[in-house]
Amino acid sequence: MRVGIIGFSSDPRVVSRDELENLRERCEKLGEKLAKKGYVIFNGGRDGIMEMVSRGVERAGGISVGILPFDEESVKANPHISVPIYTGLDYQMRSLLMMKNVDVVISIGGAVGTAIEIFSAYANGVPIILFTGTGGWTDKMAECLGEDRYIDGRKLAPIFKANDVDEILKILEELFG
Repeated sequence: MRVGIIGFSSDPRVVSRDELENLRERCEKLGEKLAKKGYVIFNGGRDGIMEMVSRGVERAGGISVGILPFDEESVKANPHISVPIYTGLDYQMRSLLMMKNVDVVISIGGAVGTAIEIFSAYANGVPIILFTGTGGWTDKMAECLGEDRYIDGRKLAPIFKANDVDEILKILEELFG
C-alpha cells in the first residue's frame, strides 16, 4: 500500500521549532511502524514532518518517496528519502501528483499547503486520516467535521480521526485489510 504523509514543513512563520520538536517522536514512530507493515511512504520530500516520518521509515528499512517541487538545484530532498522525484512543478501541483499515486493520506498538523492537500485528497477519492492533537489544519479540519466523515454530500472519500499511531494502524487495517 502507498501511504501519503502531509503536514508541517519547518517554516518558522507557521510552526515554532518547539512545536515541531514535540511531534518528532510520534512522527518517527509512525514512519517506523508503517515501514514495518511494508507500506511505501510518499511525502513532499522536504523538512519538518516529512523528514521526521522519513527518518522513522529509514530506521525500519522501509521506502520513502519524496515528491518534490521544482528541481534539484532549487530544493533538496531530506537525507532520509529513499527515492526523490523532482517534478519541476510548484508546491500545489506536485501535491496533486502525490494524491494521484497514494491509497490513503495521513495528515499531521500543517498550514495552507496541508489544507490544500486535504481537499485534493478528498476530491480525488483518497481516504484521509487526521492525526489529531498535532495542530494546524489537521486539528482545524477535525474540529470542523465534528462526527461527520465527509467534507460534503458527495461523500467522495471518508475522513477518519486518530489520536495515536496505533489508532492510525487500526484504521489502515480496517480500510485495506
